Amino acid sequence: MEGSDFVRAKRGKSGDSGIVKIKRTSTPDDVASVLLKEREGHGADKETDSTKKQKKQQRRVSHGFHLVEGKMKHGMEDYLVAENRKMDGHDLGLYAIFDGHSGRKVAEYLQSHLFENILSEPDFWRKPVTAFKKAYKSTNNYILENVVGARGGSTAVTAMLIDQKYLIVANVGDSRAVLIRKGKVKQITIDHEPQKKEEKEVVESKGGFVIKMPGNVPRVDGQLAMTRAFGDAKVKDHITVEPSVTIEKIDNDTNCIILASYGLWKVMSNEEVAKCIRGIEDGKKVAEELINEALAKKSRDDISCVVVMFHS
Repeated sequence: MEGSDFVRAKRGKSGDSGIVKIKRTSTPDDVASVLLKEREGHGADKETDSTKKQKKQQRRVSHGFHLVEGKMKHGMEDYLVAENRKMDGHDLGLYAIFDGHSGRKVAEYLQSHLFENILSEPDFWRKPVTAFKKAYKSTNNYILENVVGARGGSTAVTAMLIDQKYLIVANVGDSRAVLIRKGKVKQITIDHEPQKKEEKEVVESKGGFVIKMPGNVPRVDGQLAMTRAFGDAKVKDHITVEPSVTIEKIDNDTNCIILASYGLWKVMSNEEVAKCIRGIEDGKKVAEELINEALAKKSRDDISCVVVMFHS
């Protein structure tokens, strides 16, 4: 009989080989580490027939992206990442949206450095959630000291697909990621908006305040329309760069992952996004269709979109 100090995490559909033991007191990082390195959990054992079968049945993954400059008269401030990489025997898909504000310097820096900093964390494979948070913090410290002055910042939503099995998503700000499974949409990031009770409390606990001016949106210290971001030195003591981090299991029912900047989400709901792209199986075409729809709905902001497609 299973002891009270353990829970079982299913890895397959049947048989003990599909069970991973995880201590009931384990942290999310511990659980993530077990799941992400499950294939190494058998030590020198040979691959099971089920593992070989899973590899043969592995689906093709593709990605596409599109971005357009808005009509706000400040020049393009959105940057993105969409690339594949091999590391330590794992296949990685790296995807991100960086939506700059009050300048492009921060977003541009994040495009070149944030993933490198995440993957350089020495405990990445052992404690991936902690690694993401450490990298966000150290990257922001460097940005505040070397990249930007009193003004300028950026949101960030970063998604890392590992071996087509697990997706780690981290975000600060109001760029968003959603996952579509069996045609149904699931938001997998948190919009860090000042009007939300939990976010407002964080700002106030740091000595800041949230105010909404007539005809405007709630802002931290009357300046920033989000509670978490890179840069923004003027309000750095009252906001945070600690990301919300989630881990999603990718299964055979997963259709696609969509990352986009606020310019899209400002005018389209998650459900509208899912409906708009139904039947389209090319990532670039999906990204283009979504942005065209956002433009038709009169979005004036920069818009960037990355789409990861899973093919049968």
